[in-house]
Amino acid sequence: MSNTDSFIDEVTEEVRRDRLFHTFKRWAPVGVLAILLIVGGAAYNEWRKASQAAEAERFGTELLAGIEANDQGQSLSAVETSSELQAAVAGHLAAADALAGGDRDLAITELETVEGLGEVPAIYKDLAAFKAALALSPDTPVEERRAAFEALSAPGSPFRVLAVEQMALIQIETGETDAAIISLNGILEEAEATPGLQRRVSELIVALGGTPGGQG
Repeated sequence: MSNTDSFIDEVTEEVRRDRLFHTFKRWAPVGVLAILLIVGGAAYNEWRKASQAAEAERFGTELLAGIEANDQGQSLSAVETSSELQAAVAGHLAAADALAGGDRDLAITELETVEGLGEVPAIYKDLAAFKAALALSPDTPVEERRAAFEALSAPGSPFRVLAVEQMALIQIETGETDAAIISLNGILEEAEATPGLQRRVSELIVALGGTPGGQG
């Protein structure tokens, strides 16, 4: 290789290094920022997970304390919640505790509060509505109790067949035996009816003098 070729190669290499240096100098801040974002994002995710775990632990501890208090749902009603989903869970537990203690009014109030929550899955509200209807006192006017279950018996309601069963029990209560047998047989035709419900309904139909799968 001639001295001229060697000189050209050295100059070319120097130009490459100079360009690389300028490129690095130009884009280095971007690279540093990207690294900071990655590290910061990872740190934030870890902090968020730790915070969520701590919050879940706090909520669970307060729920257990409320259950152990055995004060008809009063302690559970006072549990501090940080989301509507937590409020729904606490409300259902408080209602169950109140019912166990014989306080129907508090139970229904808690369940109605759950029904009024906005950002919770519909199943929590539907279950609250069904439990509130069940919690109504036997002294509640028949038509009021019937209306509560009729609202839950619409097609697509997750508790529809259970609501129909309760409406059939009201029919029995009011002496509408034939209508009750028809309602109960209708439940047997429903795909949503569980084996336990089908067995319970069949036994009730027989007790009423009807035939499961028949019309009366």
